[in-house]
Amino acid sequence: MRERFWEQYPLDELTTEEWEALCDGCGQCCLLKYQDDETGELAVLGVACELLDIRSCRCSDYENRLSRVPDCTRLTPARIEEFRWLPRSCAYRRVAEGRKLAAWHPLVSGDPERVHRKGVSVRSFAVSHKDVPDEQLEDHIIAILPIDG
Repeated sequence: MRERFWEQYPLDELTTEEWEALCDGCGQCCLLKYQDDETGELAVLGVACELLDIRSCRCSDYENRLSRVPDCTRLTPARIEEFRWLPRSCAYRRVAEGRKLAAWHPLVSGDPERVHRKGVSVRSFAVSHKDVPDEQLEDHIIAILPIDG
């Protein structure tokens, strides 16, 4: 990877390896979300995709995730503007908005556990969708985000 690539190149010029390395490992994008068709509001649940390994906050079947989980969202540089629901802490969002990576980011700190110690990841609160019946999902809403259009 190129040195400090996230500061030197726009997202659409990153290599696949650099794009993947930009992920901070928080797991927040893997939380289930439901959008209200009328208001546009997005309900974020404390329930993670069944493929998320909550301990590591990484996908347990990353290569096959899109075929195994039809609702899986594929983040790409070309689509970054669609993902206004990403948390402000997200490295993809930060770089897209011209902000620096957080000091706890593994590319800056050299420590992939720091995101968890700082409380940014879902490790401390998320439960797997495998453990929550669909009829109980509404009980797990942790935030309502106003999303335009």
